[in-house]
Amino acid sequence: MTIPPTATTAASLDPKRVSRGDRPVLLRLPPRAAFVLRRIGRALVSLGVVVVATFLIVHLVPGDPVRAALGPSATAELVARTRAELGLDQPAFRQFLDYLSGLLRGDLGVSLRSHRPVAATLAERFPTTLVLACLSFLVSMLGAVPIGVATAVSAWGGRRRMVDAGLSWLLGALIAIPNFLLAVGLIALFGITLKAFPVAGWGGAAEAVLPVAALAVGPMAYLARIVHVEMLTVLGTPYMKTARSKRLPARLLYLRHALPNMITAALTTGGLVLTGLVAGTVLIEAVFVIPGLGSTIVSSITAKDYPMIQGVVLVYAVLVLGLNLLIDLVLATLDPRSSIMEG
Repeated sequence: MTIPPTATTAASLDPKRVSRGDRPVLLRLPPRAAFVLRRIGRALVSLGVVVVATFLIVHLVPGDPVRAALGPSATAELVARTRAELGLDQPAFRQFLDYLSGLLRGDLGVSLRSHRPVAATLAERFPTTLVLACLSFLVSMLGAVPIGVATAVSAWGGRRRMVDAGLSWLLGALIAIPNFLLAVGLIALFGITLKAFPVAGWGGAAEAVLPVAALAVGPMAYLARIVHVEMLTVLGTPYMKTARSKRLPARLLYLRHALPNMITAALTTGGLVLTGLVAGTVLIEAVFVIPGLGSTIVSSITAKDYPMIQGVVLVYAVLVLGLNLLIDLVLATLDPRSSIMEG
């Protein structure tokens, strides 16, 4: 008696269908390529949500955004002309299509305050924000890794418990201080009292010291605690006990054997910190009067310049999504297991 093939048997006989676990797929991709495609797909979906959200900024504002931006003294003719220039007199769907078309051409509209193209203003101020965030991230990493490693090594095996507890308390206190409050304290101490550094502006190394410090201290303390915990975990592994039994020099023991095995965790957390630093530039730039994206969005909100607000929000979102995608790809390169094991 012939047994008819089941659906599963028929699917398995189809050369075009390949099963990965219990999920049939049409094509088996290499794990690394599938991981990259998944990450890019998620970034594109998130970007689409951001585009829709930035478009809705103007339409969700109570009242007439053009009237709010131009002020109560603006004539009805000026308000109507401005609405027509911005395309706000068109149906919402038509406005959204025009908005998408402008984004594809790199046209983010015209500022209601300066009457300049939004893209031109953002192109001038974007490098300042990027440099500030990257410098703060570099300082955070360069400070956190040595502090975390040194404290873990000194506290390993229950040694120097009081010193370790005191340092943990200090790092926790630095994490808890808001960066804008720390910025005010740095200005009062180093800018006004000691007159060691400028308290406003951007352009030279001296102007960058206080903003970078205000932005980097909290993340550095947070990363140092992460490195401390990860280093203690690594020091307790069997291969580190074997390395210590060989009486290797401290340089080889900690730098060659211990550090590479905890750096992935530090980079993973560091990537999240970097995206947080990008967002943190908003308040820091406003405090130190730095001509970047952060101060631009603050002044635009005050002036109710909605096209500029849309542009800055979109640029921040694209920057954060791009950094997250880059971090995922770098970590997948450093640790291929992270991309292979992900479903």
